[in-house]
Amino acid sequence: MAQFIPQLIAASRTETRPLIRLALPICGAQLAQASMSTVDVMMTGRLSATDLAAVSVGSSLWMPLMLFMTGTLMGLTPVVAQLLGAGRRDGIRIQVHQALWIGMALGIVAAGLLWTTVMPVFRLMEVPDAVAERATGYLAAVALGMPGVGLFMALRAFSDGMNHTRPALWISLLGLAVNVPSNYLLIYGGAGLEALLGDWLPAPLAHLPALGAVGCGLATALSMWVMCLAMIAYTRRSRAYGDVALWRSPTLPRWRPIGELLYVGVPIGVAIFVEVTLFTLIALFIASLGEVTVAAHQVALNYTGLLFMLPLSLGMALTVRVGNTLGQGRPEAARLVAWNGILIALGVALLNCLLLWLTAEPVIGLYTHDPEVTRITLSLVGLAMLYQISDSLQVNLAGALRGYKDTRVIMLITLVAYWLVGLGGGHWLGDHGLFGQLAPLGVYGYWIGLVAGLTVAALLLGERLRRRSKAIADGDLEIPLSAE
Repeated sequence: MAQFIPQLIAASRTETRPLIRLALPICGAQLAQASMSTVDVMMTGRLSATDLAAVSVGSSLWMPLMLFMTGTLMGLTPVVAQLLGAGRRDGIRIQVHQALWIGMALGIVAAGLLWTTVMPVFRLMEVPDAVAERATGYLAAVALGMPGVGLFMALRAFSDGMNHTRPALWISLLGLAVNVPSNYLLIYGGAGLEALLGDWLPAPLAHLPALGAVGCGLATALSMWVMCLAMIAYTRRSRAYGDVALWRSPTLPRWRPIGELLYVGVPIGVAIFVEVTLFTLIALFIASLGEVTVAAHQVALNYTGLLFMLPLSLGMALTVRVGNTLGQGRPEAARLVAWNGILIALGVALLNCLLLWLTAEPVIGLYTHDPEVTRITLSLVGLAMLYQISDSLQVNLAGALRGYKDTRVIMLITLVAYWLVGLGGGHWLGDHGLFGQLAPLGVYGYWIGLVAGLTVAALLLGERLRRRSKAIADGDLEIPLSAE
């Protein structure tokens, strides 16, 4: 330990800038993609409450599917990063081709699920018939874009692993730029265009039908395919990827590399799915606490979720840096890279806490003017300041472990910390209190459960990283190399 700390300080001087340079474009891309769902909600909300409800309910089904696909395909990033670090560029092309097969297959399966299984889910959720009908049409339209998402995410994981994170930013902004006008055209139809531009429009445009929620789904699918095709074009033409020659001699599915990618990626997908469903289930549980409480919960969660984008992006960049360094055969340096990233994550978390402290009241005022909603939201932000630290740490510890391809343990820790401690403990505190010594805490109980679950995740992941990185640095474990 006496030698490790000076080494860590020395590593921070060389590693901090490359890590942040990788993370910032990822953060921009994440914000751009999140903005698409915000645009969907805003535009359908202006049309009717039914269309808004249809998009909101439908998003709660397709977003977890897409995030599972994203997490699974993220398994390609450490594979590419290690091959790049090891100078084995000839193996990268084959791995990416296999990830593209996986992405296409996952996209087709997701589309099939959205086409065939949503109505029974809506009946189980007791969704009103009008909302269910429009949500079904919305999801059928979104399903058309799911294979495009799978291909885009595979290519994004490849580009990130090559230390080239800016294309995802620019292409996500392109997707947003396509999403906004296509949403307007397809949601509001010709009448909306005439209201915006006047009655001089040609007859074919003026008579376009207003498709509402279905139009929103079609616009989303169109944006997905535009991003996919733009990423294909970029990776085909750009010289940033050196001699990888990604689109030369496409390879058929090969089960060994596909198995390796799924071995690394599926646990990441499951972990992300578990995290998403944690917040979804909490929202369902607190629905009975009244609209004021629900509104305060959603405002606090939305605001803190935006701040979480930077720690999340930092964790994704840390996967690349650790994978590159391991691929170079420098396990001791990889250990320093990992822990330097954790220190930066702690600094980012403290910065987020400061931002919450300074901006909470004016920002909440942008969401609501209801004094009771504001009061509850401000009290929840106090708890959010606690979980900013544990959330930032756990997502970056998981990112470092992904660089080591150690993903199954992340999945298991996530299951225990999020569902057992976070959801189970939060539900108990919210509905029952604490063994008769404390009255039920309502929404505060659920947020305390969130803090506890994320803290447990951070502690367990930290111990796992400590053991894993030390064992590999000391030569007690082999560096996890990729098959070709």
